[in-house]
Amino acid sequence: MSTVSPQQLTEYVDEPRAERRIQVPKHPQWPPLSRAQKDELKGRIARLLVAQDAVLVAHYYTDADLQSLAEETGGFVADSLEMARFGSESPASTLVVCGVRFMGETAKIINPEKRVLMPDLAATCSLDEGCPADTFTAFCDRNPDRTVVVYANTSADVKARADWVVTSSIALPVVQHLHERGEKVLWAPDKYLGHYVERMTGADMLLWQGSCVVHEEFKGFALNRLRRLHPDAAVLVHPESPDEVVDQADLVGSTTQLIKAVNEMPNPEFIVATDEGIFWKMHQLAPRKTLIAAPTAGVGATCESCAHCPWMAMNALQNLEQVLLTGGREIHIDPKVRERAVLPIQRMLDFAREHGIGVKHDTD
Repeated sequence: MSTVSPQQLTEYVDEPRAERRIQVPKHPQWPPLSRAQKDELKGRIARLLVAQDAVLVAHYYTDADLQSLAEETGGFVADSLEMARFGSESPASTLVVCGVRFMGETAKIINPEKRVLMPDLAATCSLDEGCPADTFTAFCDRNPDRTVVVYANTSADVKARADWVVTSSIALPVVQHLHERGEKVLWAPDKYLGHYVERMTGADMLLWQGSCVVHEEFKGFALNRLRRLHPDAAVLVHPESPDEVVDQADLVGSTTQLIKAVNEMPNPEFIVATDEGIFWKMHQLAPRKTLIAAPTAGVGATCESCAHCPWMAMNALQNLEQVLLTGGREIHIDPKVRERAVLPIQRMLDFAREHGIGVKHDTD
């Protein structure tokens, strides 16, 4: 496996996450709402969406109330790329993105003419935070012989430096394509997804050493014990997880692929190694299936995330209403950055279309 050397880490990459001091927020404690209060608040938000000519798009990892509200008001629940693509197809002039900041930026890159709002602009991502554009650019400049492939979980500035942007479902065919052409790859930011792609394709890949605070917490030894307790359960794993978790999976896939698996596989139980926010959509599509969260606890666990992204948890009905009332918290991207960032995204979409790969509703 090609990885960043210790010297390269010192020169071009921030130190490992523990020393980089990425500030992982505590899960926000929103005031509890009764069912009646939630319904009243949802009604006010629905009216504001109409008044603002806005549509709500929510990621699978956000709170169930936000996902249900998006669907109830003609919006959309999906992965990051489909959220942006839905926005381009919607006649609404304003997109309200419930997710993390790179998702809002992707929506703005694809829909530059629209206003893009988020409930909290501080809702970021450990993969994004762990791949600052300046050090990443320097790292790319020192490896000019490599094709730069970045995961969607990156900033607009990092995307602007890339040759390709990929989601987890299309990463394998894109890298396989580059490998067959004899190209060497510089991959960022997730080391686990990168290693999975490298193992599956055999490509020569230099991996940026980033990780997701949610998926990195899953423990292989604890998962093995849980599997013995539930021998009929299928194990579904997102490839941002460590190797010892991925290696136990019955299916490794993107958020949308994992959701499809619950609906289509015959197993009565599923152990799921990804953010627990996905359970709402899984239960909606397969209400009779039993879903079990893959373990994050045990020896060596720090449980910074406890299987739910703390930045995703910064989205709530309360601040969603506030952003619609004030019109603040708008995503802005430098037009020159946007012009460069849209190119690797479009390259991915063109590749998917040319090779008949179902990117739509099957990404991130």
